[in-house]
Amino acid sequence: MQGSEEKGRAADLVVRKLAQKIQSGELADGQPLPPERNLMEEFGISRTVVREAVVALSNKGLIEARPRHRPVVRKPGYDAAFDSMESVVSHLLHEPGGVRNLFDSRILIESALVREAAKHASKDDIVSLKEALTANGAAIHDSEAFYQTDIGFHRVLYNIPRNPVLPAINKAYTSWLAPHWSQMPRLPDRNQNNYESHQRIFEAILMRDPDAAETALREHLNDAWEQVRKTFGEL
Repeated sequence: MQGSEEKGRAADLVVRKLAQKIQSGELADGQPLPPERNLMEEFGISRTVVREAVVALSNKGLIEARPRHRPVVRKPGYDAAFDSMESVVSHLLHEPGGVRNLFDSRILIESALVREAAKHASKDDIVSLKEALTANGAAIHDSEAFYQTDIGFHRVLYNIPRNPVLPAINKAYTSWLAPHWSQMPRLPDRNQNNYESHQRIFEAILMRDPDAAETALREHLNDAWEQVRKTFGEL
């Protein structure tokens, strides 16, 4: 009978071999991992070792494992890297000040993004931002749609620098903060205020004024945090 140390070494070997197949493309993005029985036969290992290897690959962001489904290969990328951090971040968000720390980091990043947009946004970027703003304004009286279009407006800012890390960061922030943001009371007057904040950010970018864009962004997100604090208390 295998000891726990021997099982661990066997699982590490399987993880390395499967990771190589994923990185080489032999196991393609979106492809189901071979069935447990096939892996047991291929590597000469037990079902327990296979499952340990699957957990390790999932933690590395190389596969997506769901209950009662075959694990699916995930192409290594920035989204997968941030997804693999989700359990750790979820734990940290329950620490005192955890949500505030994460939100403060978002303010720092988006402050830089609006300055970048004011300096370098292309005509197409401006059009995308304007379309997102228009959709946001049209959703003021539909709070669920407003929430989604609010996310959409900020998403454009992360796309403007053409850096693939940044959209992955945006996706991670949206996912990590959603449990709190989705519980916020959604009122038309609050939606109106947030829309007007987005307008000010857009207008500053349109006028190519990075200082005004950063000021508008910080005022907007600081006000958003105050709304959160009034709803949940200190987080």
